[in-house]
Amino acid sequence: MIGLDTSHAVAFTEILNAKNNTGDLAGVRVTAAFPGGSSDLPASRDRVEGYTAKIRDMGVEIVPSIDELLKRVDAVMLESVDGRPHLEQVRPVIAARKPVFVDKPFAGSLRDCCAIARLAADARVPIFSSSSLRFGSGFQAARRGESPAGEVKGCHAWSPCSLEPHHPDLFWYGIHGVEVLYTVMGPGCTSVTRTNSAGADVVVGLWKDGRIGVFHGIRDGKATYGALVFGTKDVAPAGNYEGYRPLVVEIARFFKSGRPPVAMEETLELYAFMEAADESKRQGGKPVAVADVLAQAEQEAQALLGKQ
Repeated sequence: MIGLDTSHAVAFTEILNAKNNTGDLAGVRVTAAFPGGSSDLPASRDRVEGYTAKIRDMGVEIVPSIDELLKRVDAVMLESVDGRPHLEQVRPVIAARKPVFVDKPFAGSLRDCCAIARLAADARVPIFSSSSLRFGSGFQAARRGESPAGEVKGCHAWSPCSLEPHHPDLFWYGIHGVEVLYTVMGPGCTSVTRTNSAGADVVVGLWKDGRIGVFHGIRDGKATYGALVFGTKDVAPAGNYEGYRPLVVEIARFFKSGRPPVAMEETLELYAFMEAADESKRQGGKPVAVADVLAQAEQEAQALLGKQ
């Protein structure tokens, strides 16, 4: 495990290292960890010491570097709460050809998301990234068209959406609701329009088949997670937050099989959706093409990797 500055590191370790795990969780344990941490980010700096102590108390070996970690493990969970160092932290993991799960945010910029995806693809290293919300049973049922709403014709998803100045607006916490939106709708968004205020964001996406998906990010008032699905049979809620266990089960299954449960193309598109939302805000709420934003980021990633 890389990055002990998030509650996810403690929660995931508790699940994986529980006694008598069965099924997909059997035989997958956190055995070594590198604390990491970002000195300019209070959410990291102020928590890494305490979380590291908790994980050490669970019998996990704490190591001084990623290189030392890679000598001791078969696969890696990159948990650093700060997305900015993810590219540099994942490079040696990919070079060592270890399967890797990258927790949200996938990276600190869309450019870095594309760079990580390119490095992993070129090395043929299995990789995926996801919010825990994706694997809630109700959201998964909606994706399959098995919710009370039937086949999905549209979706309104919501989540808390606190901001962090070092990251694009929705990368930090809005990712949870955007992940729900994409879980239900699937990929295929062509353009994004954003309305922003101090207390909320509303991002409207137009899909290529004419469907419309909406993300509502909440900063003022009660902030919960959820989705309303507009379908062929009904307009109905779909799913709730079910904790970390469904995601951890998917991670364990992925480490054993080498098959990512989320296509990288979908992950890159949903991050492009969020970056397009920022661009729409910069342009006063004008529609922004997701493909244009993604193409620009891929060019920047190629240039970045070409210089290194």
